Amino acid sequence: MQGKYYRYIDRLNKWRMQRISNRNFLVLVAVLVGVIGGLAAAALKGLTHSIAAFLQDEVQSQYKYYIYLLFPLIGILLSVIYVRRFVRKGKFEHGMTPIMYSISRNSSKIEPHNVYSQIITSAITVGFGGSAGLEAPIAYSGAAIGSNAGRFFGLSYREVTLLLACGAAAGIAGAFNSPVAGMIFAIEILLPEFSIPAFIPLLISTATAAAISRSLYSEPLFHLVTDDWVFQALLFYVILAILIGGFSIYFARLTVWVRSIYAKITNPYRKVWIGGIGLGILIFVFPALYGEGYLTIQQILDGKHQAIISNSIFSAYSHSGPFLLLFVIVTVFAKSFASLITLNSGGNGGVFGPSLVMGGLLGFAFAYGVNLTGLVELNIANFTVAGMAAALSGIMHAPLTAIFLIAEITGGYALMVPLMLVTAIAYLINRVVMKHSIYTKVLAEKGDLLSHEDKDRTVLSMMRLKYVLENNFTILKPEETPVDRRHDIIHTKRNIFPVVDDGGKLLGIIYSERLFEVLLGEKPEGQAKSMRELMEKPTDMVTIEANMEDVMQKMNREDVWILPVVDRDGIYKGFVSKSAVFNKYRALLMRQAAYFDQ
Repeated sequence: MQGKYYRYIDRLNKWRMQRISNRNFLVLVAVLVGVIGGLAAAALKGLTHSIAAFLQDEVQSQYKYYIYLLFPLIGILLSVIYVRRFVRKGKFEHGMTPIMYSISRNSSKIEPHNVYSQIITSAITVGFGGSAGLEAPIAYSGAAIGSNAGRFFGLSYREVTLLLACGAAAGIAGAFNSPVAGMIFAIEILLPEFSIPAFIPLLISTATAAAISRSLYSEPLFHLVTDDWVFQALLFYVILAILIGGFSIYFARLTVWVRSIYAKITNPYRKVWIGGIGLGILIFVFPALYGEGYLTIQQILDGKHQAIISNSIFSAYSHSGPFLLLFVIVTVFAKSFASLITLNSGGNGGVFGPSLVMGGLLGFAFAYGVNLTGLVELNIANFTVAGMAAALSGIMHAPLTAIFLIAEITGGYALMVPLMLVTAIAYLINRVVMKHSIYTKVLAEKGDLLSHEDKDRTVLSMMRLKYVLENNFTILKPEETPVDRRHDIIHTKRNIFPVVDDGGKLLGIIYSERLFEVLLGEKPEGQAKSMRELMEKPTDMVTIEANMEDVMQKMNREDVWILPVVDRDGIYKGFVSKSAVFNKYRALLMRQAAYFDQ
C-alpha cells in the first residue's frame, strides 16, 4: 500500500514538472503553505484563548485565585505527558533554534508531527498560564508545514528551505495579523542572505496567512493609534534604548544560566514539579506573568496603569506612584525568570512574546518614572511601544522585524523614527557584548550556525566526519610479518596501512615505502620483523565525533594529508584525507550557494 502511494506521488510530481515551471509551482505551493499556516495560527490563538477564558471565567470557586497557583503546573505537566505519550517516535523541540539547525544541518527537514504537536502543547502551556509566547510554536508549526510540503512535491534543498521560511513567516503573520513583519522575520532570522525572487513566495504566503487568520480570528493583538513623537523626547528614547540594550544582555546570560540549571535535572517530571510550583508562586505575587502578558501591555496603552498592581496582593498600594514603579520593575525581572522556567520545565512556547512584554514594561517604567519627577512629561504609550521594539531587537537580533512588527500591531507608524533609533541602539549594544542572539548562540558554539560572513567555516561545520570517512585500507595485524602479507601489500592502491589488534584497536601505522624497503631489501633478517616492530605512532588521530573544522586545523598544524580515525575507545574506523574533505566541500559549497543565492 505504501509503495503504491509513493508511486502515485512520483507520477504526480513528474506530471507537474512537465507542465509547470518550478518558479510558478513554488508560488502555488507558497499559497498552500500560507492557507494552512493561517489556519494553524487561528487555531492556536483560538484554542489558547478558549482554554484561558474557561479557566478564568467558568471556574467558579471561593478558592479560585489560589487554584491559579496550580494552573501553570497542570499546563506544563499536560504538555510533557502529551510529548512523552504521543511523540514517542519523533524528536520534540521548541523555539527557533531547532528550525535554524534543520536548515544548516538537516537539509531543512522538520518532522511532520510538529505541524500539530507545537499547537497542542503551546496552547496547553500558555492557556493554563505558562509565561511564554505563542510565536515560536506557530513559527515552528508553519516551518513544518512548508518543509513537508516541499518534500512532498520532491523539491530541492533550496526550494524546501524557502518554503520552510514561507511557513514560519506565515505563522508569524497569522499570529500577529502582520504580513510585512512575518516576511521580514523570515528574512532576518531564517534567510540571512536572499535575492529578490525570494520575496514573491514570502509575500504571498504571509499575505494569505494573515488574511485567513484574520477572517477566522479577527481580534487584534493591541488597540492603539499612537501619537506623533516630539523632537525633545529623542534623548529620552536614546536613554531607554541603552537601558534595554543592557537588559537584553542580562536576559541572554540568564537564559544560559537557567538552561544549565535545568540540564542537571534528568527526570522530566521533577522539572515539571520544580518549575510549575515556582512559576505558580511567581504568578500569585505578580499576576501580570500569567500567560502571554499582552493584556497587561494593553492596559498600559489604555492608560489603566494601576491595573498592573490592582489584581495583586499589593493592590492597596495601587495609588502610590513610587510603589507602582518599583512593582513594575520587579515584575520585569520576574517575567524573565517566569518565561525561562516555563520553557525549561517542559512547557512549549517562546521568548518572542515575553520579549515584547518585558520591553513594554521597561518602556512604561522609564516614562512613568521620568514623569514622576515632574520635570518632563513623556508620552507613556509611545515609550511603551518603543520599549517593546527595543527589547525584541536586542534579544533576537532582529531590528527590522521589531520595527515593522510593532508598527503593524500597534498602529505606530507615526513613531517610525524613534522605533528605528531604539532598535538600532539596543541591537548594537547587545551585539557588541553577545555577538550571537539567544537563537544562534547554541548553534554557533557547536559549529552548526549557517553564516554568510565566513562561508569556508560554515561549509566545514556542515560536514560530518562519518560521511568523508575512508575505510578501504588493508589492515595488518601486529604479529604478522611483511612476507606473510606480501600479496596484499603489493597489490593495494593505498600507501598507508593501519596496524590493528584482535580487539579492533589501532596500534600504529606503516607506510608502503617502509614495507617495500623490507620486502625488496638485501637483508633477509629484516623480513622477519613483525608489524609491531615496523609500525610507528601516527602523528595525530581524530575521533569519529570530531568537528571538521578541528580536523582541518590538525592537518594544517601537523602538515599531513591524511589522519587515522578512531572512536572514543581507540577502535579503528578508517582514515580521513584532505582529498575527501575537499570533494565534500565542493558539493556542500554548491548546495550552500544555492541557498544563499535564492
